[in-house]
Amino acid sequence: MITLLFLVMFVPRVLSSSTQVAAIFPQDPALRIGSSLTATCSVSAELGIHAGTLYWTLNGKRLPSNTYTVLSPTALNVTLANLNGSQQQSGDNLVCHNSGGHVLAGSCLYIGMPPEKPVNLTCWSRNTKDLSCKWTPGGQGETFIRTKYTLKYKLKWYGRERECEDYNLGQPYMCYIPRDLALFTPYEIWVEATNQLGSATSDVITLDVLDVVTTDPPADVHVSRVGDLEDQLSVRWGTSPALKDFLFQAKYQIRYRLEDSTDWKVVDDVGNQTSCRLAGLRSGTVYFVQVRCNPVGIYGSRKAGIWSDWSNPTAASTPHSERLQSGSCDPKSGEHNSTLRRELKQFFGWVRKHAYGCSGMSIKLYDQWRVWLQKSHKTRNQVDSTRR
Repeated sequence: MITLLFLVMFVPRVLSSSTQVAAIFPQDPALRIGSSLTATCSVSAELGIHAGTLYWTLNGKRLPSNTYTVLSPTALNVTLANLNGSQQQSGDNLVCHNSGGHVLAGSCLYIGMPPEKPVNLTCWSRNTKDLSCKWTPGGQGETFIRTKYTLKYKLKWYGRERECEDYNLGQPYMCYIPRDLALFTPYEIWVEATNQLGSATSDVITLDVLDVVTTDPPADVHVSRVGDLEDQLSVRWGTSPALKDFLFQAKYQIRYRLEDSTDWKVVDDVGNQTSCRLAGLRSGTVYFVQVRCNPVGIYGSRKAGIWSDWSNPTAASTPHSERLQSGSCDPKSGEHNSTLRRELKQFFGWVRKHAYGCSGMSIKLYDQWRVWLQKSHKTRNQVDSTRR
């Protein structure tokens, strides 16, 4: 009894579409931006509703009556000119209502543009175990309607076409292939973009997984002082364990910054060594240091390789300068110190210009200079003591 009462109350408020009491034509059209549309709402004569009493809404907003045309007692047109892109990718809602506001029929309008050719397709492999690819939508990238992007790939000379299935929801123009990849054999890879208004295909790229390998950031990065040298820090790190069984020639980069700065300085000439000494730093200052790796030439690949992410920042501070802290009341000694500082500044300017970075040349020259400087200080101190 309760169910029957519910049905009696429910039917007059919402007319079921299954009874075909009303319909909109065309149903769910896809149109280009700037197009015009004339839609017709037809109602069953059994309803006893005159078309002149009906009205239209688009996305819940009532359309002006001057856009209506009564074709017959059971048919009402609405004309929409110069349509803008859909406000939602699932389509805009065009609805026909009776005079009481109840929905008689509805249609989705897909107003947009066909996709343009995807561009900037690039791929990389994490430790040769997988393959990730990303791309950029062509043109402005906005089609206003739902557009499907499909990454496809196949072995160049044989094998069937396959589709990537693991798309990154946070980055919609990216897909991940986790397994079953062949090495030493090139792949052809491309992206297809499709929506209700058309389709477009990117250029096909050809690559061998071994040519696009990247790895994890260097592990166990340690930064420490170099004795009492107030302007140097020593950096050491370990090689990537994921590539320990591969034949390759790694190269590394270091970058460092002051604790209170966001500007990084990059050292490019580290080569394949796993340690480096940073020189010309500020005394008594905290530095943050990061290292990254490029696994070049895996199994003889001639490609440049892809840099890993940077390691987590490691912090260390340089020692305070004893000469700056101790000071002196001897004007002659002060003059000597001023001269030495000026000469030292000139020397470091030359080193940074001609032998910057972690090369053995700059370290060797600097160490030789510091030995000479310490001997020079001892000699001056002995001369000063004899004069007194």
